[in-house]
Amino acid sequence: QVQLVESGGGLVQAGGSLRLSCAASGTIFSPYRMGWYRQAPGKQRESVALITTDGSTNYADSVKGRFTISRDNAKNTVYLQMNSLKPEDTAVYYCNGLWGPSNYWGQGTQVTVSS
Repeated sequence: QVQLVESGGGLVQAGGSLRLSCAASGTIFSPYRMGWYRQAPGKQRESVALITTDGSTNYADSVKGRFTISRDNAKNTVYLQMNSLKPEDTAVYYCNGLWGPSNYWGQGTQVTVSS
């Protein structure tokens, strides 16, 4: 059974930085796509950043130029470097991995940005 475990969330002041990590276990196969989603209170979960096996990336307009997604295929790990954080970035951030038709989620990590 595939498991995704996130780390790196926390409390930071506006303008600060955080780095999220997500490690996949329970499989020797690299997912086609890994990424990060977030959900703020009262809002729907939204895509933040995605990266495929060949390194192609996709970012939400709201984070372009501030967030960078990367992955280590050998370790089945994906990272999200978040710079110039804003209070509106406050949310629970979820790691996601896509292995063929199977979609897996991490348990989520809280990111809180104070103004």
